[in-house]
Amino acid sequence: MQDIEIDVLIIGAGPSGCVAAAYLHNKEANIKVIEKSEFPRFVIGESLLPRCMDHFEEVGLLDTIKEYGFEIKSGARFIREDTFCEFDFSKKHTEGYNWTWQVPRADFDLLLTDKLKEKGVDIAFGHEVVDVEFEKNGISKTTVKTKTKEQYVIKAKYIIDSSGFGRVLPRLLDLDKPSKIPKHSSIFTHVEDIHRPEGREGTLITFDVIDKDCWLWVIPFSNGKTSIGYVCKNEVLDNFEGNATKKLQSMLKLSKYYHERFKDVDFLFEPIIIKNYSKSVKKLFGKGFALTGNSAEFLDPVFSSGVTFATESGLLAAKLIVKELNNEAVDWQKKYADYIVEGTTVFSSYVKEWYTGNLQTVFFEGTNNPEIKKQICAVLAGYVWDKTNPFVKNHDRLIGTVAHVIRLENSQEVAKYQKSFFLK
Repeated sequence: MQDIEIDVLIIGAGPSGCVAAAYLHNKEANIKVIEKSEFPRFVIGESLLPRCMDHFEEVGLLDTIKEYGFEIKSGARFIREDTFCEFDFSKKHTEGYNWTWQVPRADFDLLLTDKLKEKGVDIAFGHEVVDVEFEKNGISKTTVKTKTKEQYVIKAKYIIDSSGFGRVLPRLLDLDKPSKIPKHSSIFTHVEDIHRPEGREGTLITFDVIDKDCWLWVIPFSNGKTSIGYVCKNEVLDNFEGNATKKLQSMLKLSKYYHERFKDVDFLFEPIIIKNYSKSVKKLFGKGFALTGNSAEFLDPVFSSGVTFATESGLLAAKLIVKELNNEAVDWQKKYADYIVEGTTVFSSYVKEWYTGNLQTVFFEGTNNPEIKKQICAVLAGYVWDKTNPFVKNHDRLIGTVAHVIRLENSQEVAKYQKSFFLK
């Protein structure tokens, strides 16, 4: 193959790469997308958040997604034993979309890339980055290997790394660093949901909390299939015997609510196990490149933030590159890194407080306050940059404070009950 020279090389054709490519193509930049996999391909990250709807709309992909008929996601439900906590995206603090989708990513990602190819975007599947060199001015020379083992070089003014869990530039440039999120494992698969209840119950995305560190996700799709998976501490998963299928079959017995629904269904593929999935990087950009989505940082699947951060960062990186292509000065630290870190830090607080138990206390014992629930709901919808929301502005301390007050009030109620009982 011949070497090529372009404005922007995008590594990865997932939602982040597609949103970035759509924006750049609309602005008439000379781009190429390379993707190591062949589509359709399975990937995790099937629950979207309302915030990403803004991104798909801005780059002209929203109508294409609407036409497909994915399962509507209007909120999220959390269960702990016999207690239910449900968030309705139409009842949130921040203005914005009140719904989104639950999507099989093989279908979703293929839909996006097909639309981009229809628009004339150059996407090469089965092409793998094997090396990259940067000049002092940011110009890059990326060596790419095709599925037939041919190699060619792409010279680009910018690289957007949207390679997700492949983390191409973090690996090649030694940018990985340990995440501050607690270490957990995930095991998951898809099932033919033959016992799915009729009506709304059968469509709800649900997180069934087994204990503070272990929970089950259930994500129904419009095609009759459902994604199921557990998240737990590494040692918990290791304690279940057998291969991945036997482990997940045994773990499904932990769910009082869902065991009957899934106890005798066949797994559509051998369950996949990912250990220590949370990732981070030393920096989000450099001269001539930007990291987006999971190639930059992956938090935890409990609040489905992955695709939203992917599209947020992909779109923002594309916008800033267009400015520089038009000879405008861009402060990448302030306009990109600081902004993205601000959002991931908010969500990180929620993930960490989920595993301390504080957020679970708020969910299951303290969501009677409608204003607090609306404010938390806005965060769960992905609006983590809205500082008019106290649960965004004071994310680092408010969850713990509210949980402490709830526990104090509950202990006082127990004390009152005990006193009245003994006085009888």
